[in-house]
Amino acid sequence: MLSAVRARLQGRLLMASMTRSFSSLPAEVEEVISAASSPATSARPAFSHTPAGRNHLFVPGPVNIHENVLRAMQVPGQNHRDPWFADFYKKCLHDLKLIFGTKDGTTIIFPGTGTGGWESALTNTLSPGDKVVTFRYGLFSHLWIDMMQRLGLDVTVIEGRWGDGAYEDRLAEVLQADTEKKIKAVCVVHNETTTGVTSDIPEVRKTLDAAGHPALLLVDGVSSIGALDFQFDQWRVDVAVTGSQKALSIPTGLAMVCASDKALAAMKTATSRRVYYDFADMLRTNPSGNVPYTPILPLLYGMEASLKLLAEEGMPNVAARHHRLAEGCRRAVEGWGLQTLCRDPRWKSDSLTVIEVPDGVDSQKVVDVAYAKYNLSLGIGLADVKGKVFRIGHLGNMDELMLSSALCGAEMALMDAGVPVVPGSGVSRAIEYWQQTSRVIPTREGLVQQ
Repeated sequence: MLSAVRARLQGRLLMASMTRSFSSLPAEVEEVISAASSPATSARPAFSHTPAGRNHLFVPGPVNIHENVLRAMQVPGQNHRDPWFADFYKKCLHDLKLIFGTKDGTTIIFPGTGTGGWESALTNTLSPGDKVVTFRYGLFSHLWIDMMQRLGLDVTVIEGRWGDGAYEDRLAEVLQADTEKKIKAVCVVHNETTTGVTSDIPEVRKTLDAAGHPALLLVDGVSSIGALDFQFDQWRVDVAVTGSQKALSIPTGLAMVCASDKALAAMKTATSRRVYYDFADMLRTNPSGNVPYTPILPLLYGMEASLKLLAEEGMPNVAARHHRLAEGCRRAVEGWGLQTLCRDPRWKSDSLTVIEVPDGVDSQKVVDVAYAKYNLSLGIGLADVKGKVFRIGHLGNMDELMLSSALCGAEMALMDAGVPVVPGSGVSRAIEYWQQTSRVIPTREGLVQQ
């Protein structure tokens, strides 16, 4: 009998020892699998097996890429100095205004990432020694602070709980105390992906206005712009930054920036050293449809295809879709008997959900077993919340059925990691909400009309 069991099990997936500890198989079956493992099998390189199906990507960036975008990026090498490029690039810059919510802002595209966008926002508007105010409530706000300090800025940091957003009342106190108006900029991470928090940029703007303060408003919108409501002109943002691998749903490699006239005026007196991320080089070449250095053409084609999808959907509908998906995810968390790291409803992010695990459970186990058993990629806990939370990204190219698969996998992974979750308790809450709130896809109404 034992030999027959060995024969049946030897061909099954043989996990590396580091992942087998998370298996939900009975202990006696695990022992048989272990005994049946041949040296040749156990010596296979880690992650060398390609499973059936697909990797289920649910981190808050990089995100899932639409098929139309993938096809658009399949192009041969081209010369951006040929005559066709100028009109194409001017269209790219114009179309990009859609996701920033601007008519008046100047859009700039750098080959790079959101971090490069951060640097461009700071160095093109500020000088070493300038006073700036910002908030620390997660790893990415912390990293932006680190960049500010390394660039020689005089940084006042308003510390916050990791799970809260920007404290407008604390900002008001700092601004009111600055009677000589020496603060040159207020910098805010709009959506902190470490904690699943979206700060209230309109309230930050109101706080600046109430204090009568002329400081620039610089916003990291890396994981918000293109997914959440963002109104560059209406909120009078001076520089906003995003990255291609987030809500725009194309591969990593583009830093998109939008600058106000006020920011461009500040550039004329800013003395921070800049070369690659210099607005001036872009402003000199972009109006004629040129660039100061080689662009990443496949990503620009992908960007145009993605912007077309967003324009067809309409940005208010895009924000509503993200809210509906996020609300379903939050209801699943309640069904599991767990909590989001963000407690205040006004700050809960619609780009991702960050979930606390019970005391005594390492959230890394949830993430590891999700990938090891279900080929599901979830976000890990970072820095101060490492081992305490896991993250489900639901921004960009996403719908209810896609997110349902993530919730199903997360639910199983929670059980594997020892969290007492009742099967179906979370998924059922989400699909009930989505079934009640989802609408018929435009142009398919005739299929359901009586």
